[in-house]
Amino acid sequence: MFNYILNLLYPNVCGICGKICTDSICKKCELKLHKYKVKNAVNDAVTIFKNRDNNFNHFISIFKYEDIIRKKMIEYKFGDRAYLYKTFAKIILKNEKVCGFLRNYDIIIPVPLHKKRKNARGYNQTELAAKEIANNIPNLKLETNILIKTKNTKVQSLLMKNQRRINIKGAFEIKTCRGRRRGRPKNKRQKNHII
Repeated sequence: MFNYILNLLYPNVCGICGKICTDSICKKCELKLHKYKVKNAVNDAVTIFKNRDNNFNHFISIFKYEDIIRKKMIEYKFGDRAYLYKTFAKIILKNEKVCGFLRNYDIIIPVPLHKKRKNARGYNQTELAAKEIANNIPNLKLETNILIKTKNTKVQSLLMKNQRRINIKGAFEIKTCRGRRRGRPKNKRQKNHII
């Protein structure tokens, strides 16, 4: 009964067009987003890139960061639209290639925000989406206390690519099981959309 009343007061809306729908993304918008998918020579699906440096093993790209995708990401991060986590998580969860890749791991670590930024924004956008993903992929556990952002950096999206590396240098630490901080993570999945 409570959920019924809640749905009447706050119905599910499509995160892209804002129209009432049963899911977090309507069929029409799902089709509309298809043109923004990253395409490669082998297929028309998601691309899982092997990374060329030692910072992480792979990164996943589902969409080109342009037009409506860019607009919705910015709204999600900076426009007080926390509810969009369901839309982005749903897009990821509907992609079998990505889900198959994530099933190879036992934990997912969202990229943390500094305490000041999280308090100002009210939420960590990567944590919300990672939690939804972890709740829907068996044996994938969300870990929010391993990676810690110790430095309140400038907003990455406002910087050029070369400035981003400098900006985040020394900004994160790893909390070990004994509470000490050190090094960088190994064999863990971090979820974020800006690298």
